[in-house]
Amino acid sequence: SDNATYKHDEDGDLHPGETVEEKISLSERFGLWLSFYPFKQDDYLGIVAHWLAAFGCSVPQIADARAEALQWALQRGSRSGRVAWQ
Repeated sequence: SDNATYKHDEDGDLHPGETVEEKISLSERFGLWLSFYPFKQDDYLGIVAHWLAAFGCSVPQIADARAEALQWALQRGSRSGRVAWQ
């Protein structure tokens, strides 16, 4: 819903709406920042293996999916739990 207030100006630049600007100003004022560091590759692959096993994949299928899981993470620019789920 926060993204719905983004607007394009005459030059085509994208500007956030007031809701997003207020959240940013509060975090800057009080110094509240949450950082999520990427997983190590082995941790990411472990999470991928967990989800594939939960969906009923066999051990050989999970092993075969390693390369695809790494490519997916590279395309998404992240090795996170959400990317592993996707």
